[in-house]
Amino acid sequence: MAIARGAGTEIIRTAHFQDVAGADSYHDLIIGEQHHIYTVLSVIMSCVALHTATDYFRLEILGYDSFEDGTGSVIQLMRQIVEENKTFVWNDKFSFNGCEPSTFTEPLSTTTEQDAIADQGTTTAQKLRFFTGGNASTKHDITVTYIDQNNA
Repeated sequence: MAIARGAGTEIIRTAHFQDVAGADSYHDLIIGEQHHIYTVLSVIMSCVALHTATDYFRLEILGYDSFEDGTGSVIQLMRQIVEENKTFVWNDKFSFNGCEPSTFTEPLSTTTEQDAIADQGTTTAQKLRFFTGGNASTKHDITVTYIDQNNA
């Protein structure tokens, strides 16, 4: 049986990524879709190979900055160094919209602007990304679990 994905549905999803590597590179974990809301339940990151003890990763959102920079901003959620053969679990729940709002003059200061964020008036996808800093031979296995609410 196919999973219903139409308007008004809510689906729990998961995605797995093996041996994610790259020096100073981004890897999309969730790619937003207009009129969707994503609630991240957990991100599990296991370091399977560590080149240098200072190699790190970040979780970040590529999206709209309501304070100052507007569209296409990188919003860092966390930065961590994980030892080889160790696992880091992010299980603080948070949500983000699938697409950016119609542009307004930052910073957010009115309910109309707040509504614009909720309305997701563009098709510019917001993304949850994994950034790897350091050497390309540092690798992580990642599992992300999230709820996808379709409000189209």
